[in-house]
Amino acid sequence: MIKTKRAQLYLFSMLLLFMAGACKQEKEKEEVKVPNPKTDKIVLPEGFVIEHIYSPSDDKKGSWVSMTFDDKGRMITSDQFGGLFRVELPPMGSDSTVKPKIEALDFPIENRDPKDTTSNKVGMGFAQGLLWANNSLYVMINHRPNENLSKGSGLYRIQDTNNDDKLDKITQLLALNGEGEHGPHSIVQGPDSAIYIIAGNFTEIPKMDSYRLTPNNNVDNLIPLILDTHGHDSDSHNHGGWIAKTDAEGKSWELIASGMRNGFDIAFNNEGELFTYDSDMEWDFGMPWYRPTRILHVTSGAEFGWRKGDAKWDARFLDNLPAVLNIGQGSPTNFINPNKAKFPDKYRNSLLAFDWSFGIIYAIQLKQDGASYKANAEEFISGSPLPLTDGTIGPDGSLYFLTGGRRLESDLYRVYHKDHEKIKAETAKSEPSKAIKLRREIEQYHRKSDGAAEKVWEYLGHEDRHIRYAARVALEHQPFDSWKNLVFAEKNVVRLTEAMVAVAHVADPSNKTQVLNKLATIPVDKITPKMLENLLRVYEIVISRMGNIEGAPAAAIAQRLEPLYPAKTNYLNRELAKVLLALNSEPAVKKTLDLLANAKDDTIQTTYMSSSDMILRNPQYGLDIADMLANIPPAQQIFLATALSNTSAGWTPEYRDEYFKWFYKGFGYKGGNSYIGFIDNARKMALTHVPKDQFAMYSKMSGDSLINEKGTRLAENVEGPKGPGRNWEVDTALKVVDENTGVRNFKRGRELFLAMKCASCHTIKGEGGSVGPDLTQLGTRFSKRDMLEAIIEPSKVISDQYESKVFNMKDGTSVLGRLMSEDEKNYVISQNPYAPHVTKSIAKSDVKSMNRSEVSIMPPGTLNVMSPDEVKDIIAYLMSGGNENNEIYKKK
Repeated sequence: MIKTKRAQLYLFSMLLLFMAGACKQEKEKEEVKVPNPKTDKIVLPEGFVIEHIYSPSDDKKGSWVSMTFDDKGRMITSDQFGGLFRVELPPMGSDSTVKPKIEALDFPIENRDPKDTTSNKVGMGFAQGLLWANNSLYVMINHRPNENLSKGSGLYRIQDTNNDDKLDKITQLLALNGEGEHGPHSIVQGPDSAIYIIAGNFTEIPKMDSYRLTPNNNVDNLIPLILDTHGHDSDSHNHGGWIAKTDAEGKSWELIASGMRNGFDIAFNNEGELFTYDSDMEWDFGMPWYRPTRILHVTSGAEFGWRKGDAKWDARFLDNLPAVLNIGQGSPTNFINPNKAKFPDKYRNSLLAFDWSFGIIYAIQLKQDGASYKANAEEFISGSPLPLTDGTIGPDGSLYFLTGGRRLESDLYRVYHKDHEKIKAETAKSEPSKAIKLRREIEQYHRKSDGAAEKVWEYLGHEDRHIRYAARVALEHQPFDSWKNLVFAEKNVVRLTEAMVAVAHVADPSNKTQVLNKLATIPVDKITPKMLENLLRVYEIVISRMGNIEGAPAAAIAQRLEPLYPAKTNYLNRELAKVLLALNSEPAVKKTLDLLANAKDDTIQTTYMSSSDMILRNPQYGLDIADMLANIPPAQQIFLATALSNTSAGWTPEYRDEYFKWFYKGFGYKGGNSYIGFIDNARKMALTHVPKDQFAMYSKMSGDSLINEKGTRLAENVEGPKGPGRNWEVDTALKVVDENTGVRNFKRGRELFLAMKCASCHTIKGEGGSVGPDLTQLGTRFSKRDMLEAIIEPSKVISDQYESKVFNMKDGTSVLGRLMSEDEKNYVISQNPYAPHVTKSIAKSDVKSMNRSEVSIMPPGTLNVMSPDEVKDIIAYLMSGGNENNEIYKKK
């Protein structure tokens, strides 16, 4: 009996072990993840799930850039250069074989030949903004009329007039003059049920019924104006990007704010405050006027100071508003409030900001701070590559987002939390602060109102910048005569400087003498540095709006300000330099030159430029950052050199020698695409003020031999591609290369290799960089097809030796870099291919996992600027391994 019980216990224990093993195997089997290149590259926070739903490109339905959901839960999307589609989505968790139902929304095509079946002709589309509201589809067309779509840029409302589920009535609510990537963008319904739109800086502000601020085309900056030397912004408007609102039928329009560069989308937070994610100008990297991508709190009548070229306003200028958060390099696209998402509170109560360039969705957490907010950005979702275009929260509480744009491969994704069924999508209710309520009360006077000047006057001196700003805008809406006496009787410095901005904006220039006399009562040697900053800005606006100050008045102002220069901060030195040089102060020239020789940049400027983690995320943009970070330009020195460039008084031969030698040194730094052009234009402007017989000497001294004829690039001993280029594919390029069309040109092949910066990363015959493989023996190991595939599709195969790693961090972020070494506690990585010796450590304890990056640091499209003959020459050079006597150069 004992033996029997023992046997039974033994058998029972073995059965338990077997069952446990079987369960473990089944669990392991369930946990085996089927590789999916569409989703494996995407990093999500713990607990989130991602599904790839559809690839429009696979079905030749274009590259989708905008989306919305209709009242039946169906998605409506638009191809950037094509029509609209209605999408019925599969449920969450569906098998990958379950496909969405796609329906092209057809609209009548005007003047179409019935025999013409051209697929790229549409009756409605080319939309960068879509909104379903008021039982209608609102469409923001971004397009110049042509044979593909006869309708031009503007806001349209489309309705179903007979309830047959077909949109059949199209009404244009607003025509807009502007198109392209800086044209009309997104549409949002506000908490007040109004329709809000946003447009970029290439879009003219149309005539509106009312204005929270007067459209401002004034430069209002005393820095000598230098436009972008590549022609960017040459035809755009100084008022910058803008935001307006209208009613459901588009009958009444009101301008809300302007002065952004190219904000693409807008979102209201849970307190009903409006925000946007504004873009930078990546060509301005390294320049003192460069502004990173940033989150802006768009209050009533807000102005954010974008201007063309070097004239962009500093965030400290009292007549514009600062960013809530500076993020860094990127290309903002979508911006939403996910408060209806079935996400954990942390993400549901944030704003989601989409960056197209580097494939990151940031979760922006806002915290009330006086009459505005503070914020921090956390990486929520990222991928490399992941060209994000649009996103929204669906009826099921999931985040849906698109990738694509610029005719890139397009994809539709869905992200949800694994516990979504347990989460209630409840909007967090937060009471606005007393300061926000006060600002809103003042904003009610952003229109002509009896007695408004007296009501808001005291708030011109409020400690909160946003309240002072709101009060000043309210003042400008009232007749000048109703508050003129208040200005010239005011003794408080803060109120006076704010009010004087309003005077300069709205008063006739004939008031200039009275304005200057009143400003002269301010004791400049006794006020705080911030008061002095604002006073200098007032002088700058007065000169810009009311005319130059000359003669005795100019000398009197200069005499008061000269003892304060140089100051202790870079910002004060910038403002003092601009104002004093505009007043023709001769001592200011010597003082500015002394600063120019030794000026160091502020930490915040360096912070803007510290974007090494972005380099490997997108080779097209990342290598420009890498190049600059390898030799960062001195921003403060560039500002001072530019400020001096249009100054004629106060020079001696010694001063000029010192000044023009700086330009020679300045050409040695690395900046964005426009860096050399800006420096050279400042140099050329300065040369117009030297005696004619000394022009050649100073031109040579300042580095005329270092730059090309156009003044936009450093002079090279090699000539770049002449084109015409084309969108090369492997098969078409191989066909061209295999053509027997004579002996190839060794010299031209080498020129192209150098001009395209191939030598920055690759070595041939011992010369070049070591970031990528040595190419000397390329022709003996690889076929022409292999070479072309490696150039045209660089991410298809990446050698282990040169691959980057994606470090998925425990805090939900990701870091990219080449793994250089590791020890027990740290990974040591390099992120800049142009400065591989610069490394940083990542604690292993902070890393959740490490994956291979799917993106090559080599940018795609290298051959696309080349003609067929140029493609033949550079491939021949690669085949020869840099050997002029190679068989490939001999006649056949």
